[in-house]
Amino acid sequence: MFENFFANPTTILMGGVTGFLFGFLLQKGGVTRFSVIVGQFLLKDFTVLKIMLTAIVVGSVGIYGMRALGFDIDLHIKATALLGNALGGLIFGAGMAVLGYCPGTAVAAIGEGSRHAVPGVIGMIVGAGLYAEVYPWVKANILNIGNIGKATLPSMTGWSAWWFILALFVLAMGIFNLIARLEQKKL
Repeated sequence: MFENFFANPTTILMGGVTGFLFGFLLQKGGVTRFSVIVGQFLLKDFTVLKIMLTAIVVGSVGIYGMRALGFDIDLHIKATALLGNALGGLIFGAGMAVLGYCPGTAVAAIGEGSRHAVPGVIGMIVGAGLYAEVYPWVKANILNIGNIGKATLPSMTGWSAWWFILALFVLAMGIFNLIARLEQKKL
């Protein structure tokens, strides 16, 4: 009966293990603390930026490296709906500014015992339900505005993804260097 609702047990177990590891790494990185997230917004603590840039660079190299080695990795790229992305970013940013957590760090903070994240996670669940209810209207009235299709930098320029990954790496190294200088001045 439930085979139509749930993935097979191995998939569920792997999802649980991955989620546990992700939460563990968030906690060890310190981004489950409200003060770290707020410090990023105030440009006083760059832990979040350092973790995100590292994850993006490592993930990019990992995914494209595995593809280059012949692994069958299908990237599920969604259409770029400019208005929808802008509105979604504003809603996400406002929620993160009010709560002081992003969705992943809020759940990890609860796992760490931070009760003040509970109302935010409840709000995320309610918001997701409301979005599911209004999605047909959003699709008809918002997602078509500024829809440029499944656009990626390599597909738009004809350049290899590796050039963009190299540029991202150089940019990240520059940002890390700048952060190190700023943190050195604080001392």
